[in-house]
Amino acid sequence: MSLALLFPGQGSQHVGMGRSLACAYPEAARVFEEADDVLGFSISKLAWEGPEDDLVLTKNAQPAMLVHSTSVYRVIQSRLGEVGLAAGHSLGEFSAHVAAGTLDFATAVRTVRLRGQLMYAAGVERPGTMAALIGLDDTTVISICQRAEVEAGVCVPANFNAVGQVVISGDVAGVGRAMELAMEEGAKRVVRLSVSGAFHSPLMAPAAVEFEAWLQGQPFHDPTFPIIGNVTAEPVSTGDEARALLVRQLTTPVRWAASVLKMAESGVDRFLEIGPGSVLRGLNRRIVKPIPCASLGEPEDLEAWELWEGNL
Repeated sequence: MSLALLFPGQGSQHVGMGRSLACAYPEAARVFEEADDVLGFSISKLAWEGPEDDLVLTKNAQPAMLVHSTSVYRVIQSRLGEVGLAAGHSLGEFSAHVAAGTLDFATAVRTVRLRGQLMYAAGVERPGTMAALIGLDDTTVISICQRAEVEAGVCVPANFNAVGQVVISGDVAGVGRAMELAMEEGAKRVVRLSVSGAFHSPLMAPAAVEFEAWLQGQPFHDPTFPIIGNVTAEPVSTGDEARALLVRQLTTPVRWAASVLKMAESGVDRFLEIGPGSVLRGLNRRIVKPIPCASLGEPEDLEAWELWEGNL
């Protein structure tokens, strides 16, 4: 059987995430303790107690997500057997690379904290927004973005999450016009997202320049198992390629549906979502429904997973 790991991105964070896990498993507690030491403040207290308004800030949500996902992975690592492939949604791609040994944990924590700070700063420098368009195919969304960009301002696809579920990103005016056009084209739902900037769009270019300079000074290793890159939806097998794609990821779309399909085509027959929530499992139901997927974030999830594995 071929196993693939999925790591969620920003947006799945919630107050209380990982607290029960750290209480139940010493290896999880050690991950949170190490992150506190690396960052110089208690990300564990913020994740476990909030306040939510602080946790959702990009600079905090990103390291909190990585820490929680890594703590789950450390708990189950010895029980996984061979991992065939992995992928992470946006920020989650860093969690995937930690699991594969491309980046050591301390470096990754510092890196995603900086990533969040740079993305926020880019959003302040040039305000932007994002919106989810539900019920339209990719080609229609691309066409809508192109028209909106001509008529109002920058607007591009940011996340190709599943068939009929695409997130767009760009200038406030550009995204607003695209939302109007999407409704005219028959979208089932159009939802503006609560974000601090236009992520995965050209508006993140200033962040990408500084982030690239930072990453050039960080050690990257070849991953122990391939990571499907958000940018290409293809396996990444070298540290140098991982570094380059993690920079490009800031300004280009997350090709999530294509990434999951690539894993399925490679022979994956079961998925594990590693981290808080079950967003990626929900997307999998729309992308590769016949392939089983379990979400692991808290102790009760791990107990259910062991039974699930035994019945496969």
